[in-house]
Amino acid sequence: MVPGIAPTHPRPRFPSAPRSMVSSKTSTMSPTPISEKDFREALGHFVTGVTVVTAERASGQVHGMTANSFTSVSLHPRLVLVCVDHRARLLSVLKENRHFGVSVLKVNQEAWSEYFAKGTLDAAAEERLGIRYRWMQKGVPVIDGTLAQLACTTVASHLSGDHTIFVAEVDAAEVHSGEPLLFFRGEYRQVARQR
Repeated sequence: MVPGIAPTHPRPRFPSAPRSMVSSKTSTMSPTPISEKDFREALGHFVTGVTVVTAERASGQVHGMTANSFTSVSLHPRLVLVCVDHRARLLSVLKENRHFGVSVLKVNQEAWSEYFAKGTLDAAAEERLGIRYRWMQKGVPVIDGTLAQLACTTVASHLSGDHTIFVAEVDAAEVHSGEPLLFFRGEYRQVARQR
């Protein structure tokens, strides 16, 4: 071992495999079903970024949906996932078109998030809000002026409860300056600077 450099694979602190930490007192308890309200409240305590997932419905016609259920999956290969509600209009578009974009919203883009959360297209509203699209690799539409944009190709989809999970390979990514729009406890937030 080189002095001052930690080994990449330190030895385990326990000579034997760790034992279960479940108390015998809790194992006899019957599970309490969680209400939808409690489930939503608990998950609302997890801070997320805000993205808009976009895809072409027809040539030059973009449909988008606000999504905070988006995450990275793998570095090799470069995979991400997004969860889409079965009631969302974007679902049928993603099933027909394997290519989609993900735009990570910046602070002060709450109005864009609200617009895409409605799920309806309105060219006049997009013009008023200053929403502009541009096309990345493989003809994938993304929103111009956002913090980051990804061009993705679906490699798998999974039905899970009332959502479909789309796993996609990232074909291209661009990052721009700014701060992310955050969502916490049902409200938009921003990163606070440490003093």
